[in-house]
Amino acid sequence: MATQRTLARLDALAWTLIYGGLFALVLGIASHDQTVIGGWSLSVLGIIAAVAGVVLIVVRARMGEPTGAQSASDKDKETSA
Repeated sequence: MATQRTLARLDALAWTLIYGGLFALVLGIASHDQTVIGGWSLSVLGIIAAVAGVVLIVVRARMGEPTGAQSASDKDKETSA
């Protein structure tokens, strides 16, 4: 299992890729009139970054709880016993 710090870094990277990719996509679309190749390049790189961010969200969801973490129901069981 991963630590809480690793999961936090993974979350930050995923959301940075998603928002950065969408920003690059918008910049690419906006610059199509000035430079066609540059606009397409930015658009494609933005899409790739956003998709990579979504993939990281899926990977994070499959990783489960961090090491040493307890759910609220586990804590309730310990206090009532």
